[in-house]
Amino acid sequence: MNTLDDDPTAVTLPSASFPYLRPVNRLIVLVPESLADPVGVARNIWGLARSLDGSVQLVSLCKDLLQEPSLRRQLVFLSVMVSDGFVSVESKVEYGNNWLKVVKSTWHERDVVVCFDGQHAGLTYKPLSQLIESNLKLKVYVLNGGDQVRPARPNWLSSVIAWGGSLGILAAFFWMQVQILEIPQTWAQNALMYLSIPLEAGLIWGWNTLFP
Repeated sequence: MNTLDDDPTAVTLPSASFPYLRPVNRLIVLVPESLADPVGVARNIWGLARSLDGSVQLVSLCKDLLQEPSLRRQLVFLSVMVSDGFVSVESKVEYGNNWLKVVKSTWHERDVVVCFDGQHAGLTYKPLSQLIESNLKLKVYVLNGGDQVRPARPNWLSSVIAWGGSLGILAAFFWMQVQILEIPQTWAQNALMYLSIPLEAGLIWGWNTLFP
């Protein structure tokens, strides 16, 4: 993984990759839904493109049609900021939720992939750069300025999990209380039953506080 800080002339590379900043074909920049510092990001992209003597392909991934206008506005802004007489820029929006598929279909020989430090993907929510390097065996530059947060669970999913957990607790305590009633000593039955009821209520309350 390669990193680039806020100074576009300062490029930090591992010794095994791009040792002489050889010219490349394109920088495939995987633009997240939002950027913490769009101007700084544009400056870094421009500096890296000049260093590697390549053009820039901006790509955004649209998971919801409602977010498409904001994604396109962001791409237009970056295109205007990055492009000049030395660096040419193209941009596109892909649809879906699989960055690996997008990279695989876009990448060609002598292209390099660029993503951001706040980007994560996959069921395990790993950094996007790690997923690309491990699955596609491509070198990745990571820029500062990503502002992607872990997506919140949909409300319906939270409700399903909350109700499922509560019903599971009720079922477990119902089974336990049935076992208590089989104890021959009445005093033991009463003591354990009185103990289990507040414990059951406390567990249900605690579980539901996790799901506002």
